Amino acid sequence: MQLTDPDLVTPSLVVDRKRLADNAERLRRRFSDHPVKLRTHLKTVKALEPAHMAMPSERGPAAVSTLREAEVFGRAGVTDLMYAVGIAPQKLERVVALRYEGIDLKIIADNSAAADAIGAAARRHGTGIPTLIELDVDGHRSGVAHGDADALLEVARTLYENDCLEGVMTHAGESYALSDSRSLAKAAEEERRGTVSMAGILEEAGMRCATVSIGSTPTAFSLADTAGITEIRAGVYLFFDLCQAGIGVCGIEDIALSVLATVIGHQRDKGWTIIDAGWMALSTDRSTKDQAVDQYLGLVCDVDGMPIDDLVVVRANQEHGIVATRPGSGATMAELPVGTRLRILPNHACATAAQHERYSVVDDGLEIAATWERFGGW
Repeated sequence: MQLTDPDLVTPSLVVDRKRLADNAERLRRRFSDHPVKLRTHLKTVKALEPAHMAMPSERGPAAVSTLREAEVFGRAGVTDLMYAVGIAPQKLERVVALRYEGIDLKIIADNSAAADAIGAAARRHGTGIPTLIELDVDGHRSGVAHGDADALLEVARTLYENDCLEGVMTHAGESYALSDSRSLAKAAEEERRGTVSMAGILEEAGMRCATVSIGSTPTAFSLADTAGITEIRAGVYLFFDLCQAGIGVCGIEDIALSVLATVIGHQRDKGWTIIDAGWMALSTDRSTKDQAVDQYLGLVCDVDGMPIDDLVVVRANQEHGIVATRPGSGATMAELPVGTRLRILPNHACATAAQHERYSVVDDGLEIAATWERFGGW
């Protein structure tokens, strides 16, 4: 079957396998001469085949964002895992169960209440639960504030006393707001330095940090010095997306993920072409809105994956996408008859992929070479 085959249901999620492989190799090669592990975040792919393309071995290392991911990947042999979201106490029994299955699942926490719950679960089961303390090095989201030694030590002591302290980790999420190489390099170094300094506080208190983990796709591609860290995490780099292109860590030609859609109508007086992919297929992510080029809800390409000049999805309803020329561009609307197949490059690969059940995999051309099943849930 080909992408142009009328029997192929649209919208459909398409992966360019060569681009995916090239993206995986690019980051792997970047750290091949450094004494650090690359821990691939699998929250975007949620499928075994692309996960195996990215990881150095079948067992990992990898990160996940849901326990459902830990269960699926872990039971498929990816046993070196980090659940990189702060733990909810009621999930600890599932964590322990996975560890009893032989899955080396590590968790994270950033507060005393969570540490107390982890310690209690460890005592109840008579086994340590490896836990990293999440740090906030850039004010982005969660984590112990950088420099707050008292809060860090309070969480760490409870974990340490229950044989649960694994180390520290952070996510430089504010890097997503940057778009020049100097600022990205500065953010990456601040992420590294801030994390290493907090690990040093624990070491000075006699609590060893086996793992010092940092990461985001923008900073992973911008980090110059790996001193003091043991691993780097990144995930969206496997597919890339328009947001990452706007940040400057990839080009449009590196984006491996697209949504295949079909033209179903026109509103010519408004300059609109209507497609059968709305926000259920594309998401409503607007992460490029404040970048130099606003891609609206996605960049429109022909069926071969080549961008059509200044054509974007300007609006979306649940199952309808509205394609038009980029506002202010002065471009002429392309002639796209009903039945035309288009591919939409996403602003945010994670949010877009989450809407779909499978990938249609292409190599060079329109032929679908494989189908990869995805999974969801928490």
